[in-house]
Amino acid sequence: MTAPLTRRAVLQGGAIGAAVLALGSLSTEQARAAVADQARSGVFGFGVASGDPTATEVLLWTRVTPTPQAVPGSGLGPASQVRWEVAADPAFRRVVQRGTVRIDAARDHTVKVVVPRLTPYTRYWYRFTCRGATSPVGRTQTSPDEPGRTHALRLAFVSCSNFTGGYFTAYRGLAARDDLDAVLHLGDYLYEYGNAEDRYGPAELAGTRDHQPATEMVSLPDYRLRHALYKTDPDLQAAHQQHPWITIFDDHEVTNDAYATGAENHEAQDDPDTSYTGPGEPAGVRAEGDFLARRAVAYQAYLEWMPIREPGWQPAPHRGTQFFRRFSFGDLADLSIVETRQNRSQQVPTTVGGQVNPALADPGRHLPEPEQLRWLTDGITRSRKPWHLVGNQTVLTRLFAVPRVGVLGGQVYNADQWDGYQADQATLIAAMGRGGTDPVVLTGDIHSSWANDLPPAFDVARYTAAPSSVGVEFVCPSVTSNGFKESLGNSAAAAVAATTAFQAANPWIRYLEGIGHGFAVLDVTPDRVQTDFWFIRSGGDKGLAVDPRVDPQATVGFESAWQSVRGSRRISGPVAQLGPRSDRPRGA
Repeated sequence: MTAPLTRRAVLQGGAIGAAVLALGSLSTEQARAAVADQARSGVFGFGVASGDPTATEVLLWTRVTPTPQAVPGSGLGPASQVRWEVAADPAFRRVVQRGTVRIDAARDHTVKVVVPRLTPYTRYWYRFTCRGATSPVGRTQTSPDEPGRTHALRLAFVSCSNFTGGYFTAYRGLAARDDLDAVLHLGDYLYEYGNAEDRYGPAELAGTRDHQPATEMVSLPDYRLRHALYKTDPDLQAAHQQHPWITIFDDHEVTNDAYATGAENHEAQDDPDTSYTGPGEPAGVRAEGDFLARRAVAYQAYLEWMPIREPGWQPAPHRGTQFFRRFSFGDLADLSIVETRQNRSQQVPTTVGGQVNPALADPGRHLPEPEQLRWLTDGITRSRKPWHLVGNQTVLTRLFAVPRVGVLGGQVYNADQWDGYQADQATLIAAMGRGGTDPVVLTGDIHSSWANDLPPAFDVARYTAAPSSVGVEFVCPSVTSNGFKESLGNSAAAAVAATTAFQAANPWIRYLEGIGHGFAVLDVTPDRVQTDFWFIRSGGDKGLAVDPRVDPQATVGFESAWQSVRGSRRISGPVAQLGPRSDRPRGA
């Protein structure tokens, strides 16, 4: 976090080449070897999940392995009839809905069912049966969305969960909680990298937590198999089984720093920087093919393997495939989920010709497409609820680079964030200022924990003299992906120095912690929003002296809490840890 580098280089410790699997299908033998035996041994070895809950509906998900040959990505296996049930109790004495769905290899034997006619703010249990086998029992609930009634609202939010980066202790911590309405995953649910020179994560876990396929995912079988690998993880399975999830992708679900027509980590013809050579290929050549074709199959696998509704569920003007959507929580809050990769303009350098790059503020460059940005700003300005939550991928607030030799005045740190699309950033900030609701942005991506004000103008002197803000932003830590400490030579002292310097250069950053990994919990009441940050720990250490990501027995513990009082639109704190909910979901 010194000289401006690509995000990939910063997070992985240097410029690396891609080791990738050529386009095409995996053989059955390759796929068999790639996924854990225990996951393939049962019809429902990849667990169950639920997602996108509303007041009266919830989506249920599982993956069926109808025959031993029907492993993920193989394209093999017969069609199946899968029975699903939703009950008012975990023993299924009171089944309230049931049905049957046909699945086949065209969708990799994944099952998605939207269950209608449920009761608001109510807990349910669900299961699947197929070919004489019964799935694990999952627990889900409908949304606290009843007009004229105010219920408690508590969401966990997470991002950046790299399988090779460590054990998913954070997910185990979420699975153990009984106080969440949903888990919000803000992107980078999985990573594209392989196990060779592009491996990303602690060296101690090589051979223990390896990616499959072993090379970078490029084809549809690759993406399907990688999703399957992640869903063999017992902690991730448990978190899906316990709570409904609301998910959106960022870049790594396709490849790093993706934009509308390409990505930093995509080489259509070759990658001269990599030493990887495929069979019969000259040194340095590993073509990855057409980017749009790659993205299409990545989206297909995401829609198959994630508990997310199909595009077009809430039709609105858009470009490409519509993934953005909105959730309502009674008279308390709305949650807008944005998608900022599919239609964004290509990233540009932060400086050019010895000056701040004027292209950063070009109104012709966009992060979300204009139609989606208008949907978001309209939702904020028209809302009369106390809070408008925004599920967002990259940091919204301005992040100036730390002053040092070679850094220009006004130079931003990272042009992959909203800072790289300043016309859109200004439009959104202005809409927040006009609206009658208090905006709360929930962000991932940067592998560290933040609580930020959102000033109407990113002017350090003005903010320091008279702080003002149109909304707040909370940023969750990564589940496992490298943070400040790992990016700075595994030095906790360097991480603390870097975060301190960022706060000094950006006084609207009220809290910044760059060592811990874990999750955040947002609690919403009519009077305030509060975010508690929870970090994984090994022997009580969050990462100061040891790396808790490599400890399979690590635990989770509370770290810090910050809030925003209604009407202030500013961060205050630190404050005490959250207590019990004010109410709980009904039993069906």
